[in-house]
Amino acid sequence: MKVLIDTCVLYPTVMRQMLLGAAGHGLFTPLWSDRILEEWARAARKIGPTGEAQARSEIALLKIRWAANSVIWPPSLATRLWLPDPNDIHVLAAAIAGSADVIVTLNAADFPRNTLAEEGLSRSDPDSFLCGYFRNHPTLITALSDQVLTEAQQLSGKEWTRQKLLKKAGLSRLAKAINA
Repeated sequence: MKVLIDTCVLYPTVMRQMLLGAAGHGLFTPLWSDRILEEWARAARKIGPTGEAQARSEIALLKIRWAANSVIWPPSLATRLWLPDPNDIHVLAAAIAGSADVIVTLNAADFPRNTLAEEGLSRSDPDSFLCGYFRNHPTLITALSDQVLTEAQQLSGKEWTRQKLLKKAGLSRLAKAINA
């Protein structure tokens, strides 16, 4: 399955690590565009003066690991598309050009299901998306969450629990499923 990952799920670190960790285990093929990656770098400015530089180094590593996963599209594709927020048309264009099956995003209102269906796409929020993989690969997703937890504890110097970390990252249903 090919999955276009929107900026809003790449920017939060824990969410990104969980999604890309699942992709790294071959559960799906992640896709993005240079514009999506650039939006991530600019959004990272919010965390402070080093945020953008850190994001750019992570983006460089991402491009090395998944060199063929950045999508480009002809301008004519974007001009024929419509979404409630015209600033999101590039995401839909990238999904179509990359032959994605689903767009993983937190912006449900900006990606109406009927509009996506016309293009052969669906939409999922990252929590539901990862919960689906947890149902089929509970050991793998649990181990991945443990890796993310260990890294978060090391980087932050805080004693997180898996449930609190995943909830803070917007993955509350996944946290509940893992801890059930």
